[in-house]
Amino acid sequence: MPTIAVLGTFDTKGAEHAFIAEAIRARGHETLLIHVGCLEEPTITPDVPVEQVAAAGGEDWQAVFAKKDRGESVALMARAVAKYTAKLEEEEKIHGIISLGGGGGTAIATAAMRALPIGFPKLMVSTLASGNTAPYVGTKDIVMMPAIVDVSGINRISRTIFENAAGAICGMVEAAVTRETRPAEDKPLIVASMFGNTTACVDKAKTLLEQSGYEVLVFHATGTGGRTMESLIESGMVAGVLDITTTEWADELAGGILGAGPARLEAAGRADVSAIVTPGCLDMVNFGEPHTVPAKYAGRNFYHHNPQVTLMRTNAEECEELGRILAEKVNAYTAPVTVLLPKKAISIISAEGKAFHDPAADEALFSSIKKHLRPGIPLMEFDLEINDPAFAAACATALLENIAAHHAP
Repeated sequence: MPTIAVLGTFDTKGAEHAFIAEAIRARGHETLLIHVGCLEEPTITPDVPVEQVAAAGGEDWQAVFAKKDRGESVALMARAVAKYTAKLEEEEKIHGIISLGGGGGTAIATAAMRALPIGFPKLMVSTLASGNTAPYVGTKDIVMMPAIVDVSGINRISRTIFENAAGAICGMVEAAVTRETRPAEDKPLIVASMFGNTTACVDKAKTLLEQSGYEVLVFHATGTGGRTMESLIESGMVAGVLDITTTEWADELAGGILGAGPARLEAAGRADVSAIVTPGCLDMVNFGEPHTVPAKYAGRNFYHHNPQVTLMRTNAEECEELGRILAEKVNAYTAPVTVLLPKKAISIISAEGKAFHDPAADEALFSSIKKHLRPGIPLMEFDLEINDPAFAAACATALLENIAAHHAP
């Protein structure tokens, strides 16, 4: 019988978690009550005491608890509970997780949820669910349900919300159990990065890879998309990476709005996954409406993609640095990887006659990649635009060859 972890601060919200646990059990599921509150004694009896969770973090939790500092205690518990719940899932002791909370409870519980794999049922009933949930959800499939009222007692509103939440997590767990009974998918996964300016290239390469027996998942290179793709690569589910659109690094370098963080392009190396990498759309930095562009960029080459998006052309100095970053990230890859350069255009709008055509900037990018790429990594240059079908085919072929080489006996 599936077991659902009911995780929360039972010192302040014990009755509420007891209510939702009972609603889950009424639907035929087992519960595991995990206490993560550390300022007072729990008001209900947990299956897992806070001390057991805290110890999983490997820190001096007794010293932190002794300070009675709420912020420091919450931060410690967030780190510890991530390790504790990941181990429970790995040992198949839990099959879903739910929590109720305000600020501190949401921070702790969602840290636990972010440590769990994509597809594992996760539901957070929170007073923060209608605001900016990005820090809590991250790149994982956490369902955030608004609490409507504060998580403070059982009343006509909270009772309805909690009963719905119990039904939702039970339904998610039942769906997951049913999914496990189906035959396993036999197609290996490839992930691909895409932007509007590289759509034709990715679509063509995707078709060729699918014809070779792969399932291709495409991620929009908008910051969140890149982070999510990297997270999936690290999960171990991916056989290959079609990283055609590395544009998020231009935003990361120049302060655009679609950066994916400094770890972008690192997951394939850490996970030992075969890949191809191209400098797709490194000619552009994304900002919002024109008035949002930093004053320091006055006089630069801009392209108004739509009323809400202003693109800035990267200059030669920025392209040189982007080439170094891309090469050094790829240098850390352990599985076969190939870098492919479309010399005529790295996006639709950098082609000859288009708004971002800048041969000097492109050459600075290409030269820097070649200068910093370590020996032994294949680099292929094509006198083609990135969306040319021949370039797309070269990307697909190189990735298939790298996957085959990586798994050769």
